[in-house]
Amino acid sequence: MAVFTSYLTEEVVEDYADGILSRREALRRLGMLGVGTAVAVPLLAACSVPGDGGTAESPAGSPDGSAPAGPSAQPTEAITFDGQDSRTLQGAWSAATKPRGAVLVVHENRGLTDHIRSVAGRLATSGYSALAVDLLSEEGGTASFEGEAEVAAALNRIPDSRLVADMKAAIGELERRTADVKIGAVGFCFGGGMVWSLLAFGEPRLAAAAPFYGPLPEGADFAGSPRAAVLGIYGEQDDRVNATRDAAKAALEKAGLTHKIVTFPDAGHAFFNDTGQRYNPTAAASAYEQLIDWFSTHLG
Repeated sequence: MAVFTSYLTEEVVEDYADGILSRREALRRLGMLGVGTAVAVPLLAACSVPGDGGTAESPAGSPDGSAPAGPSAQPTEAITFDGQDSRTLQGAWSAATKPRGAVLVVHENRGLTDHIRSVAGRLATSGYSALAVDLLSEEGGTASFEGEAEVAAALNRIPDSRLVADMKAAIGELERRTADVKIGAVGFCFGGGMVWSLLAFGEPRLAAAAPFYGPLPEGADFAGSPRAAVLGIYGEQDDRVNATRDAAKAALEKAGLTHKIVTFPDAGHAFFNDTGQRYNPTAAASAYEQLIDWFSTHLG
């Protein structure tokens, strides 16, 4: 999890620099990620911040009242299904009336939230039955944690192999629930990194994938996912994540995968999340449209 530990650490520092988190809360979250005070204090001191504002948790709801990108979401159903090694996994399921395909939805480092459930519901409205997996199922599920800091810390402790196994099990559940359609995956932030990891670990059942601004695994090799057509989504102002964009493109080209890399202007990190302060409704609407176009082309 070295790549994700670094990614989550940088995210806390970025939230502090942008005034989303107070210094006290940023130090608390860094400590939960295993970053000692001797390292954490200089990291925050290097940021240029206008005072020590911020809150412990990101505010709920779009800051400007903008509607979520895409169509109105269909309801989702809380489900459980079998994972590997006799484990029970949790998720949110939304069935399209006439499915054109099926999609695995992978959450951010905040876990399976209402926002991620709504993404599954919007995909179902657009014709793609969707399953949003809770990668904290073995720990009792996202809802069992006190807050998003605790969720991120717990995700950071889970081995890559288990996270990938849970996503593969969710794809198996999609196959069971939606027969005779192609399967895709979409993930956001941490979940975008998880989709990159799924491709790197090898998932031949994926016909399409769309990682949104997530970290790229070290030495990524996507040869084990030969069918996947990959749409990489980035925000123009997300310099931290964009540093891996060229490496992602090179890895996709080396694997010979159909792919497209899209960078949305005037958009920063997590621009698609309509419950966060960085939500960009214009970029999010365009990203959703391109996502559905991609799935329409490669799933049906």
